[in-house]
Amino acid sequence: MKSKSRRSFVKKTAAATAGFSILPNLSFGADFNLNKEKLKVAFIGVGLRGTNHLNNALQRKDVEVTAICDLDQKRIDLALDKIKKAGHKAPKVFGKNDYDYKNLLDLKEIDAVIIATPWLWHTKMAVDAMKAGKYTGLEVSAANTLEECWDLVNAHEETGSHLMILENVNYRRDVLAVLNMVKQNVFGELLHFRCGYRHDLRGVKFNDGKSAYGKGAEFGEKGISESAWRTQHSLLRNADVYPTHGLGPVAVMADINRGNRLVSITSHATKAVGLNKYIKEVGGENHPNAKLKWKQGDIITSTIETANGETIIVTHDVNSPRPYSLGFEVQGSQGVSEFDYHTQRIHIEGKTQAHVWDDMDAWLEKYDHPLWKKYGDSATEAGHGGIDFFVLNAFIESAKENIAPPMDAYDAAAWSAVTPLSELSIENNGEPQDFPDFTRGTWIKRKPYNWMKNNF
Repeated sequence: MKSKSRRSFVKKTAAATAGFSILPNLSFGADFNLNKEKLKVAFIGVGLRGTNHLNNALQRKDVEVTAICDLDQKRIDLALDKIKKAGHKAPKVFGKNDYDYKNLLDLKEIDAVIIATPWLWHTKMAVDAMKAGKYTGLEVSAANTLEECWDLVNAHEETGSHLMILENVNYRRDVLAVLNMVKQNVFGELLHFRCGYRHDLRGVKFNDGKSAYGKGAEFGEKGISESAWRTQHSLLRNADVYPTHGLGPVAVMADINRGNRLVSITSHATKAVGLNKYIKEVGGENHPNAKLKWKQGDIITSTIETANGETIIVTHDVNSPRPYSLGFEVQGSQGVSEFDYHTQRIHIEGKTQAHVWDDMDAWLEKYDHPLWKKYGDSATEAGHGGIDFFVLNAFIESAKENIAPPMDAYDAAAWSAVTPLSELSIENNGEPQDFPDFTRGTWIKRKPYNWMKNNF
């Protein structure tokens, strides 16, 4: 095991590849009853993220792409070309106006829908999809306000339609290996977690208005891709606006909404200097955007308490020159692990040298998740080092059976609630904010999802 370095193990989960190639001996959806009609899937939003999901869906034998929707004709044309080259028949196209997606949802030939649009559209589109009886996949974050969090839960309960939040980091290889350790009680009784989203997004929040990653100081109407909508949140909200990449994996380890729940949160923010500094460096001191006053603090730190007595520290840091890091830490009565792409170490009492960190190579290999053992070599090209394959696979397989997904409407609400609650806490000098019980008390008896399967 030591011969396989951490770098070799982790590179399979590195955030890199955007395309998708498939080994000739692997047939996705092979377990699907081919005598049964294919799952008919529609895509609302075929920008960079939606197109990635589309690429992966087109590799499956059990999926038929029946409709797509986007306001950008260039993205529609790109999606249609990909569908044609994959040998699929042309889907129906929607995008005449902001609400044309509702006409898509009226189609009876749609079983499931994947929503990958700007954040402010996520909840309303997901609610409409559930009301239309569609199995709904929703990109992160799922909601922006507490009201929207409740909207997702209420729509699910009122319609019986399922919602899956498409949190792909839950399927990262090292994350699933550590989850396996948690399930096998390697760390003992759980006490504390750290996580977050620390990633220099200045080149995403701003560009030249010509290409998504063209260096520039434009955003909003003059920006393109995510800078056209994402950056506005930093201008208007002092909150952790993107909590689920870090919190999602930790919440699963802590059985949140299934025997445990998030109870309260306190949040604090630093001053805001990073975006202004970047604009001046890229666009010059006299650029119009250099005069803007940004509301979001550069680093936002939240501490969450759970019903079972664990604490979770969540950090949001995307406005400064920090290399990508989610900074995971899992600590229990028997030991602790700190792991990410660049640092992976563990200490287990009685198993590793006293008072000394041990490299995680052998531990990650020993507890490698069954899904990665089965699909890992072939899934690594699926985007984000392979994790995009696993999150889409879980969505498709759950939708085919019309069963509750691994990450459901209650998870979407609880994880996304960090945004409005952190905003309230920061505004009130770190005052604790209570999480609503989105399960209405059923978290006490709900059983954890079986994350240790090898199919999805």
